[in-house]
Amino acid sequence: MANATLSVRDFILGLLARQPMSGYDIKSLLESLSWLIDIPSYGSLYPALHSLLEDGFVSVKVVPGEDKPPKKIYSATTKGKEVLESRLNKTLSADASLKAFLMRLILADHLSRPSLLAQLRQRRAQVESDHTAFEKMAERTEESEDLGAQLVQGYSQAIADAELDWLDRVLSRFS
Repeated sequence: MANATLSVRDFILGLLARQPMSGYDIKSLLESLSWLIDIPSYGSLYPALHSLLEDGFVSVKVVPGEDKPPKKIYSATTKGKEVLESRLNKTLSADASLKAFLMRLILADHLSRPSLLAQLRQRRAQVESDHTAFEKMAERTEESEDLGAQLVQGYSQAIADAELDWLDRVLSRFS
């Protein structure tokens, strides 16, 4: 069954499966990833944490703070890790976004090796297809006087070339 993207809730569960964190720690990590993936709004973070708690997918430990309010540290439970791995190992849809792919890469420690390889190969096929489309676009934009079209085509081609190179190196490492 194909899965287009991870929900905010599943992504937060994946982050907590990597290591225990406070809500503040999660927000800070998400901010550091904002250049790579759209970060969920802070208004969705705490409801997701509470929902994960209610379902038994995470636990919370209150740590008293010296001259500070107590800190809640969230951790993924065994049940939460099992659910996460089940969801992560579902195949991405063929037209999955770069964000969906990157979210899974961030949580790659929870992917089975066959699933990781399948998802890397699928991404490579997707980028190869895009690369071919960019080459056709290049033929049309070479003769065009539209500077914007030329710049976008060149940028798209460079990004696709770089991603294909990276995917080939990663796939050869894991194959």
